[in-house]
Order: sequence, then structure tokens, then C-alpha cells
Amino acid sequence: MCVQYLTTTNVDWVKSHFDLDLPASNAHDIFPTYSGPIILKSHNTDRTAIGLARFGLLPSWAKEETFGRKTYNARAETVAEKPSYKHAWVKRHYALALADAFYEPCYESGKAVRSTIKQANQEPMAIASIWDTWTEPETGELIVSFSMLTINAADHPVMQRMHKPEDEKRTVVPLRSELFSAWLNATPQEAQALLQFNSMPELILA
Repeated sequence: MCVQYLTTTNVDWVKSHFDLDLPASNAHDIFPTYSGPIILKSHNTDRTAIGLARFGLLPSWAKEETFGRKTYNARAETVAEKPSYKHAWVKRHYALALADAFYEPCYESGKAVRSTIKQANQEPMAIASIWDTWTEPETGELIVSFSMLTINAADHPVMQRMHKPEDEKRTVVPLRSELFSAWLNATPQEAQALLQFNSMPELILA
């Protein structure tokens, strides 16, 4: 699970990897319902774009934006079936959430210690996500939102250390840079195949 992450401010990294300009944002420590930068691709126009999106996916049928407080993570095992996510998954709404780090609780000391997870090479991360659009009922504003995908982390050398001993171990999936394009262009079958440890860069506790 990932309920908090730090968005990247590395303009040069974003430009060099995506040839896009990182949008300005007042919030960098992101919780559900906050907005952070994501990369997505339109399969109609073949255009890759960057923008701020709400953390916590809002399906089109959600009655209010607080719905996103419980949809910030989508399980890879059930994302194609769950009503909140299946439209985005089938429609290939695959995105990359840009982060410098994410946070998880470690209980190895016997109590929760907020731990910072980064790439070993200290570069920003692009985390496999899905996105969708929602129309605010009163204003008609179109809101883009997203959820990070998670996989079982019981065998991951770093992520298995997170959360309570009795809890299921889960991790989001930062992708290696050579897989960014593959994720954005994936079919559902290809996307599912990318959600594994082998797709991830080395992670460390910072």
C-alpha cells in the first residue's frame, strides 16, 4: 500500500525521459485527494502528455470526490474486475506517477516507523498507475485522477519489511526507465505482465 509519496521536482529528469515540462505544483508531499504529476498517453491521438491529477481514482459514476480516499491503490490481481478500476484498465488508461520517494511504515522496532523508499541510484521514480476522468456534478469541471498499482511484496528484499508482521505485504511498482514506453502503450495483457519485481529498479530505505 502507498498512502503518501513525494512528487519529483527534477525538471531535467522529466525533460530528458519524456521530453515534457514538469508542471508547477504547490504540493509535493501527496496524500489521497491531493494532486501530483502523471504521464499518460492518448491512444486516440498517440500523444504523450503530463499534468496534475488527483491521487485516488474517481470512476465516472462516483457521486462525490471523497470517493478517492479509498481508491489510491489498485491490486494488480483484481484491477480488471473491480468496478472502480475496470473501465480504466480495459480502456488502457495507463499512467506513470512521478515521485522522488514514497513512504511506508516499518514495524521492525515493534512500533510504526515511517520509512522513506527511493531508487538506489537516487533518480526519480515513475510508478505504474491507471487514470480516469470524473465530472464534478455542480461545476462540470473535468477531473483527472489516478491509482497506483500494487503487487504482493512478500518476497521483495526491501518491501517485505514494511507494514505489520501479520499484514499482507504489498508494494507499488516503480518501473525501470526502459519500460516507461512499454507501460504507456501496453495492452491489458502486456500491462499485467509488467507488474512484477523484474520490472522494478533497485529500491533502498533512505
